[in-house]
Amino acid sequence: MTLAPAKVVPLTCHGHTRPINHLSFSSMVQDDQFYMLSACKDQNPMIRDGLTGDWIGTFLGHKGAVWQSRLSADSTFAVTGAADFTAKLWNTYSGECLQTFQHNHIVRAVALPPTTIPQLMATGSHDRKLQIFDISHYSALGSAASPTDEATAGSSATDGSYEIGAGVHSGALRSVIWGPDFNIIISATEDSVIRWWDLRQRTPITSATLQGALGTCELNISPTASIINKPVISIAAGKTAYFFDANAPGTLLNKVETPHEIASVALQPDEEKFVVGGSKDTYVRVYNLQGEELELQKGHHGPVWTTNFSPNGKLYATGSEDGTIKLWKFCQEPYGLWK
Repeated sequence: MTLAPAKVVPLTCHGHTRPINHLSFSSMVQDDQFYMLSACKDQNPMIRDGLTGDWIGTFLGHKGAVWQSRLSADSTFAVTGAADFTAKLWNTYSGECLQTFQHNHIVRAVALPPTTIPQLMATGSHDRKLQIFDISHYSALGSAASPTDEATAGSSATDGSYEIGAGVHSGALRSVIWGPDFNIIISATEDSVIRWWDLRQRTPITSATLQGALGTCELNISPTASIINKPVISIAAGKTAYFFDANAPGTLLNKVETPHEIASVALQPDEEKFVVGGSKDTYVRVYNLQGEELELQKGHHGPVWTTNFSPNGKLYATGSEDGTIKLWKFCQEPYGLWK
């Protein structure tokens, strides 16, 4: 049996007033410096120091629950999608909204490509639309756009946006992932169908139908690439954690059935372990890829809707219905505030 990291008290990040919908980490900015972005039903996405959980700033402007938020590769920009029918592009240094992109329904998913200065943004909405927006003007010029300017989705003549796979999605979009290949994007819909898309052809490459209610869908990258030299897409559905090769569309690497309904899953590839958050209970569990439960973490007081590993793999974050974010140490040695 693989020894699990020693149990430690998690760091609790307060500040949000409603359930946490989504957490994401930046890449490493400098040695042991990275950031965490949270999306919450209180309408106010927040950016924090990823190591300590200390609050840095709040992005103000949404008028509805924020369902998903992500940072650019260099942490310079953030994108958010919300129930106010908008997606927003933010400057993370000034907190300024660079542009608001109007949609026809709730925006449940947002994504940026793995480039330093993103040229495009993807969104997924409740009306089953996967859309691509040209944001090169705003990301290149920083704060050149007025925060009150709006671009109307679907009008490519004015905003450079276009829809991928019109009429193909059979359910509301829940997540969008830009993989390591700039030309491939992954969509996950509430009917538990995962689709891989070729952006050059704007056509589907392949798809997979999972069993059970869909939870999170995230890209997991090895901190050192020493064991699994490939990025992995982790997906929670029903009681099962699915792991797909991010470089090979539709290729299932592994799936692990658990005894419990899970809402979220995140993989630490180097350790060959993954973390799940319960959808019917308040627990966080750690498993190995053989399906053996290694740890049971208690502390949340509601379902754990989101979880993600830091870019160095030494901690993971969980976000819950109880409105709190917790950071859990995932290494044997002293690290950060865990001395």
